[in-house]
Amino acid sequence: MLIESVCTYCGVGCDVVAEVEENKIQRFFAHKDGEVSQGKLCIKGKYGWEYLEHPKRLRNALVQCRFVEKNPHFFSSLSLQKFNEDFYIIPYEKAYKIVAAKLQEVVQNHGADAVAAIGGARTSCESGYLLQKFAREIIKTPHVDNCARVCHSPSLKGMRATIGEGAATNPFNDIYKTENLVVIGSNTTEAHPIVANRIMDVIKKGVSLHVIDVRRITLSRFADNHLSIPFETNLMVLNMIARTILENGWEDKEFIQKRCKNFEEYKEAILSDEWADRDIFAHIRGYEDLPQKIEQIAYDLAHKKSLILWGLGVTEHLDGSYAVMAITHLALLTGNIGKEGAGLMPLRGQNNVQGTCDMGMLPYYLPDYKKPAVEGLMTPDIMNAAIDGKIKAIFNMGEDIAHIHPNQTKVKKALKNLDLLVVNELFMNEITKYADFVFGVKSAYEKEGVYINAERRLHLSQPLVTSQLPDDWEVLVGIGCYLDGKFDYKASQEIWDEVREVARDRFSGASYEKLKKNRLRGMQWPIHNKGTPILHTESFRTKDGYGYFRYKQYELRGMMRELLQKRDPHFYLTTGRILAHYNNAAQTKACPSLAKRYEEDILLVSEKDREFFQGRDRVVLESKYGRSHPLKIKFSKNIKRGTLYVTFHHAKSHINYLFGDEADSFVKTARFKSVKVKIV
Repeated sequence: MLIESVCTYCGVGCDVVAEVEENKIQRFFAHKDGEVSQGKLCIKGKYGWEYLEHPKRLRNALVQCRFVEKNPHFFSSLSLQKFNEDFYIIPYEKAYKIVAAKLQEVVQNHGADAVAAIGGARTSCESGYLLQKFAREIIKTPHVDNCARVCHSPSLKGMRATIGEGAATNPFNDIYKTENLVVIGSNTTEAHPIVANRIMDVIKKGVSLHVIDVRRITLSRFADNHLSIPFETNLMVLNMIARTILENGWEDKEFIQKRCKNFEEYKEAILSDEWADRDIFAHIRGYEDLPQKIEQIAYDLAHKKSLILWGLGVTEHLDGSYAVMAITHLALLTGNIGKEGAGLMPLRGQNNVQGTCDMGMLPYYLPDYKKPAVEGLMTPDIMNAAIDGKIKAIFNMGEDIAHIHPNQTKVKKALKNLDLLVVNELFMNEITKYADFVFGVKSAYEKEGVYINAERRLHLSQPLVTSQLPDDWEVLVGIGCYLDGKFDYKASQEIWDEVREVARDRFSGASYEKLKKNRLRGMQWPIHNKGTPILHTESFRTKDGYGYFRYKQYELRGMMRELLQKRDPHFYLTTGRILAHYNNAAQTKACPSLAKRYEEDILLVSEKDREFFQGRDRVVLESKYGRSHPLKIKFSKNIKRGTLYVTFHHAKSHINYLFGDEADSFVKTARFKSVKVKIV
């Protein structure tokens, strides 16, 4: 039997087909007519389902032994079986009742504000929606957040501030309709490979490609123009491109006059900004080629139909939101928005991180991006509040904050200080070590639900195999019904129909029936009678319909300061993904075909620094925040002197102990893409 569904790893969101016999997957592939996959899957798509049958898959509800000892009044009539030395197995219904009672205890003793909810992007929209509703309406706490906090929250902030909507303007297939591509801060072949396939297709046919990154990536080999820029200079380089357009009179004057505001103030600010002069680089050793390359990007953006794609290499910085605004400025300056083959593509990390934000799993937005009466805390602030004793309980749904978040020394301290940590998970991982209750739940391949990819495309998943485990939303209902008898849902469709009412601006017409009919191609929101492939065709989604220029000057710091002082910078570290693994690798490490390909995080070192590392096969990195564990070295010609690159998939590497609280000034997304380290 062949069953169609959707891959829920990266933000591409490919259609998948499973050949299933006797409730076991025999073969996994993409449908030849799939709109997103185009009949192709990356290696995670092909083999990333193997974890379903892994012997260590969580198939129980568990309670921490020490929680039982501290709270004997909840367990007087229960006989519990040991799961391991730290946990007991507990019936789900009993666990629901006890969690509800403990939450009531926390609220009575400390107030509803002492509870927070984190997570949701690894599960369906229905579960993400219900988690924020559970927190806001059942517990009465405003503190909800999801993993966009460590990835694309700056994209949401920057795009909404300038064009009114924090989502991709065009479908992936518009790559085939463009004349020019700019890829900045995205190692697309590793992180979003099926999008990279499209890029490779079109550059063979003459579409120009410009790559901007701190290192050479696979796409750089095929680019007309590759710019290796100093760490933390995205905003400066983007402003230089914009200034070059203005200095040459290449801006689309008619578009700006008709559809934009604040242009004259923006123009005056950028032309008088000393840090927007591209000739700065002409006098910096190793970067002398950048002025000419910046001019070429500016020319192509202004004279060709263009798409700009970016990833975490833009957003995970102190000025991530401002850099995203600078990207949208380039589209506004050149009229490259609201058109077929011209627009903006933030490449979201997980297949439902877009959907989870759309569902209101953010402290400052309700579903449909409406403003809440009270704004809650962002995840870094939740950690601080837990350390201070103000947050006493956290419900964590599928987000391993004890691995993927920065300042892990602080995160661990915060988690240890809680009275209650409840976790929904597929496997035991770093976060479960600190949990009081762990609920084994269905994976994406075992349930029905809506997922929204990086191009705003809704896909309705369906189970590939049957499972007796609860869905994430069923755990919430199981607990919530003890707190409010009206918190009762029988099926995911019932929840989605509520979403369509609550978030009408985007989803009113996106019925399950319609999504089932479009299972292979999906539908892009906003969906009323039909989907909307391209946004901003007539007006922007701001209050008055205009696009806004909001200039921000680059602030000198870090590597750029050292380069201007004629010093060789040593050493700056950046992080990223590898194709075979995903995020905290909890699922991919449990897939034999993937696990064997990348068994540890490797530190890439510049060939020009080989002498410094002579005689060392492993090193420990140290920042002012913490230390890594010993990392294996590999030399590379793709990295400039004084810079390092490492993945973060394996918790044992302690990579995220190196990063502190330094973050985007608006949305507190951590500065994962640049930290100064010492070699220990």
